[in-house]
Amino acid sequence: MSDVTRTPGTVPAATRTPDARGETAPGTGQAPAPHRPAAAAEGTAGARLLPHEESDELGQRLHHAVAGFVDEPRAAVEEADRALEEIAARLTDAVNRRHHTLRASWQGSGGPAATTDTEQLRLILRDYRALADRLLRI
Repeated sequence: MSDVTRTPGTVPAATRTPDARGETAPGTGQAPAPHRPAAAAEGTAGARLLPHEESDELGQRLHHAVAGFVDEPRAAVEEADRALEEIAARLTDAVNRRHHTLRASWQGSGGPAATTDTEQLRLILRDYRALADRLLRI
């Protein structure tokens, strides 16, 4: 049993964790979750650019290159070069497809869509910003 006297509804100082502002939050010794922009947390803006299977395949190719370095350094670097080239090409294609989808969502097939209301435009702008932010973090 503890000698600490607790007032109902309070958390002992030993179980508080400082947050980003230097304030403490009740917890189990872990910092509060970082703030994520709404665009990254919902909708298609936070969707993966490449499917998991494709990412895994490309990652395995790069891992294979690194693992083969001791036996054949030049071949390993050549394999890593090809893997990086393929990753860049697939990401470029994915970004271009996403950009085309975003543009079509507000332009329509023959120019600016007259039926696109302000709320739809706000959501589209949010998705543009989210995609641009993701690319700038690379």
